[in-house]
Amino acid sequence: MATLDQVRSTVRNRQTRYFSEDFKRKKVDELDKCITTIAEICREYQVCRVSVYKWIYKYSLMKKKSVKMVVEAESDTRKLKALKDHIAELEQLLGQKQFENEFLKKQMEIASANYGVDFKKKPSMKRSSGTGKTGTGTNTK
Repeated sequence: MATLDQVRSTVRNRQTRYFSEDFKRKKVDELDKCITTIAEICREYQVCRVSVYKWIYKYSLMKKKSVKMVVEAESDTRKLKALKDHIAELEQLLGQKQFENEFLKKQMEIASANYGVDFKKKPSMKRSSGTGKTGTGTNTK
């Protein structure tokens, strides 16, 4: 482990470096597109994390200083795939039910034509009075 004197001498010997605005924008763009990480930039270019975060706050459209965005890309991807799979399954079930519904309607039409019985409800028929009571305690006659 480095001693305090070694760290101080390293800091004194380090030259002040300036990175161009284009370079900073390029690195922030790579961060936004998840091509690289902050740690990789820090290691590769020997830049402190604070400097990289300053670049992000200054040049990034996605990350602003007052906004924290916590996203697990892999987790979101898995959730999205699971939701899409669920939607596909529900669409398949809906298609099957629609097919069954059309099949039963056709069977009713054929039975009605063969036996002369109308299976459909007629709106002119008098409604059944049932028990005459509803859940509210009022009489419906």
